[in-house]
Amino acid sequence: MQNAKIRIGKISPFMVIFFLVSSLSIAAQAARLKDIADFEGLRENQLVGYGIVVGLNGTGDGTQAKFTTQSISNFMERMGIINVDPKQIKVKNVAGVIVTAKMPPLAKTGQKIDVVVSSLGDAKSLAGGTLLLTPLKGVDGKIYAVAQGPLSVGGFAVGGAGASAQKNHPTVGRIPNGATVEREIPVDVNGKREVRLNLANSDFTTVVRVVEAVNDALGARFARTVDADTLSIEIPPEYENDVVSFMAAIEGIEITPDVKAKVILDERTGTVVMGRDVRLSTVAIAHGNLSIQIKETPKVSQPGPFASGGQTTTVPRTDLKVQEQGGKMVLLQPGATIGELVSALNAVGVTPRDLIAIMHSIKAAGAIQADIEVI
Repeated sequence: MQNAKIRIGKISPFMVIFFLVSSLSIAAQAARLKDIADFEGLRENQLVGYGIVVGLNGTGDGTQAKFTTQSISNFMERMGIINVDPKQIKVKNVAGVIVTAKMPPLAKTGQKIDVVVSSLGDAKSLAGGTLLLTPLKGVDGKIYAVAQGPLSVGGFAVGGAGASAQKNHPTVGRIPNGATVEREIPVDVNGKREVRLNLANSDFTTVVRVVEAVNDALGARFARTVDADTLSIEIPPEYENDVVSFMAAIEGIEITPDVKAKVILDERTGTVVMGRDVRLSTVAIAHGNLSIQIKETPKVSQPGPFASGGQTTTVPRTDLKVQEQGGKMVLLQPGATIGELVSALNAVGVTPRDLIAIMHSIKAAGAIQADIEVI
């Protein structure tokens, strides 16, 4: 199969992405089972908490953020400083924030995890701030970790009376290893008699390939399909007391996943993504642009300097220009590949915006064997 050469002209700010993969290279691009599936019951858990960032250089919350001043008052009382009226607090070096984290599966007490700190009020920047001790809770309301430490903000915001400059998002920061796990989520792996794998993308062909690959690796039929994205694997007798080693051996098996032919169209950015299995029936494509330009040039007519009568009038003048580019007709034979489609559309000279309209028309004609998804 000859590789199609793609030449996209100057189409900025739009972008066209084509994935052209020949059938000869597909077999060599197998994926590990751990990259396309997850063991059931072993997943990340979302944690969230409310905290206070201190040490800001006048870029914290203003007086409109009542929750920040109330938090400062409550914190001062817990530290032994009582009778602090929230209405009298006007501290610009403090900001109320939401702290989020992902607790990995099988996390143990004392393990460190990263946290993301996001401004909740009207703070201008969190650069240079320090997060005070913040409990992080799960969906069950229990505390699973506590976070504290200096923030790392990958941006800045500076300005004066006449101008300002900003880079990235200075109201969001990270604390690497900023939280400590305080409560474990119990998972008894070695007590299992079978494990289940859930595919990231549901597909009957892929799940059957996974079952066949696992059974070939184990030398017997220990795996079976449950549905389009789940398979169950019985623990072999030699691994009954060492399920972790069995899971490690399973996730290293290589499989070539199958995907459904699909075309993704993003009309907001002009991005077009086509899968390798897109096929076309016999179809002819013609493309041409019609450009109409209308230019109004008003002309003022007025009497002479010493004229006895008359009045100043405005006479409109319209310049009309119509230009139609010649369209080209391209014929695609049955079973045309994505590479031939790209070459044909490039020969027509389409832009990404025109390509989106053409793909809709080809789909309406029933000449494309793929799903078209607009995002």
